[in-house]
Amino acid sequence: KAACQFGVKKIVDADFEISIQRPHIIIRTMKYLLNVSALENRFQEQVPLSLEIAVVAAAYLLAGWNVLWGALRTVRSGAFFDENVLMMIATVGAIAIQAYSEAIGVMLFYKVGELLQERSVSRSRRSIKSLLAAKPDKAIVKTQQGFVEVAPEQVKVGQEVMVKPGEKVPLDGEITAGRSQLDTSALTGEFKPQQAAPGDPVMAGQINQQGALIIRVTRLFAESSIAKVMDLVENAAARKAKTEKFITTFARYYTPAVVCTAAAVAVIPPLFWGASFQTWIYRALVLLVISCPCALVVSIPLGYFGGIGRASRRGILVKGSNFIDALAALKTVVFDKTGTLTKGVFKLKQVVSLNGYSPEQLMEYATAAEYHSNHPIANSILAAYSASGHQMDASNIAQHREITGEGVQTLYRGHSVVVGSDALLHRDNIKHDQCDFDATVAHVSVDGNYVGYILIGDELKDDAPEAIKRLRMEGVEQIVMLTGDNRCAAESIAHQLELDQFHAELLPEQKVIAFDKISDARKKLGKIAFVGDGINDAPVIARSDVGVAMGALGSDAAIETADIVLMTDSPLKMAEAVTIAKHTRRIIWQNISLALCIKGIFLTPGAFGLASMREAMFADMGSVLLAVANSTRVLGK
Repeated sequence: KAACQFGVKKIVDADFEISIQRPHIIIRTMKYLLNVSALENRFQEQVPLSLEIAVVAAAYLLAGWNVLWGALRTVRSGAFFDENVLMMIATVGAIAIQAYSEAIGVMLFYKVGELLQERSVSRSRRSIKSLLAAKPDKAIVKTQQGFVEVAPEQVKVGQEVMVKPGEKVPLDGEITAGRSQLDTSALTGEFKPQQAAPGDPVMAGQINQQGALIIRVTRLFAESSIAKVMDLVENAAARKAKTEKFITTFARYYTPAVVCTAAAVAVIPPLFWGASFQTWIYRALVLLVISCPCALVVSIPLGYFGGIGRASRRGILVKGSNFIDALAALKTVVFDKTGTLTKGVFKLKQVVSLNGYSPEQLMEYATAAEYHSNHPIANSILAAYSASGHQMDASNIAQHREITGEGVQTLYRGHSVVVGSDALLHRDNIKHDQCDFDATVAHVSVDGNYVGYILIGDELKDDAPEAIKRLRMEGVEQIVMLTGDNRCAAESIAHQLELDQFHAELLPEQKVIAFDKISDARKKLGKIAFVGDGINDAPVIARSDVGVAMGALGSDAAIETADIVLMTDSPLKMAEAVTIAKHTRRIIWQNISLALCIKGIFLTPGAFGLASMREAMFADMGSVLLAVANSTRVLGK
């Protein structure tokens, strides 16, 4: 009655826009709803019964049509019980016993609660919306007729595009002309100006800040970095965490139990003790409202959604809420070395020639062997040879062969040249004196004779020590490193980072075996994660509880296989991911405890008539709003 008299039609429209602009209408309506007796007396004197019923029905439908529609859809789907069904039973029952104000008031308060929930949810969506806004919407392609503006999806691999200052890079590629600075914050979550020059790789979504760039496209838009980021974030909610599934299962059994209990409260006292049916039906309806599982159903998915949004804003892409739980339970982290804990930028430190060969000859043979390889060690050798002013004639190179995880073999000017690890020399029975080095080493042999070695240095990433420290602070008990590098180089890195274990000189298949042994020993103590970046890391990433890939420089295979992608290639982001996950998990369990405690406190008074339906609604929606407000803390620092 009050809702109709004071213009509730204006504040229960589908979009709820007017309620935001005129909140005093809600306040006045609630004020009069609480003064039930005065309103009923006034309307009983002035309004005929038929008109009263029509007004009540109109106000009820205006306030609760979406709840009723949701309840009908639930029943039609065969589920029968959810929060909408509970609300429908409670309010229709209230109308049946002529508690009109309570029925409309409950629906109205539910609407207000939904409005506040939507505003909280929209806040948690903002971080993801801002990420999706980084999607490039145009590409300026170089053609025979000049530059033409097209959609990024229409650009083919090999074509060249121009990116003007202030524009987004439309596709992944390589700079062929121009110099500039790039803003990488859309992908990494942090503003770090990146110098860009010819030959440098660029990723879609980065923003050109200074000079114009010409970029040769290396990937289609569907395979670009920004497209993968958007796909990961948009589909992350599809993988439900165990807590979410628990709540879904809990609600499936909890709701029918509540309905049966309410039915018993409504029927048993009047039948056995001669109490008033109207009184106990009203109390049963109050129980239904108090017991509504809205707080759990709404706040828990919102908490996970907020955690995923918070992580994405920091350049950490989580592919599903189940991995939030796995990160929170992490007890063991296994790292790859090269490109993960170290920079993966190899530089020659020393060239040692033996057995009558000069350093120049050693470098010539090594360059010939590594000429067709794309391994970081090969790139460093080729760069050093080129920097010395020499050029390699590729026509003299034949029969190039990669020996996985060990080295390369080629035929150069009729000589069999082998460049590789100590294990490769032992396998081919090539005699050499020294096996242990404190750096990465490339041994060189020509026609089965040992001619010397090249020492190559790789530096720790600047934030690697801090990452290990932060992981231990977050409760990670064991940190291990797996690498294909020689034992001495691996031992040096492990000692600098104070790791618990390391395993060196591993082939890709041996990495899997080593990881399985660690997993078997640690699986009872908690979850285990593997962090890597190379294509050889993909099998281990797939076997771990939480597979983590370095996204900016990592291989496509590792990124596709991983559960979490770190867009900055920073190991410190791994520690930050664990921090966000634990914070999210803590808030979710706070919400569960809060909701169940509030319901437990109000159930008994409601059953004995110490709480009205409006108070029950305040208790229910109050717990929802408290839980939702608590969930939004995930987005804070």
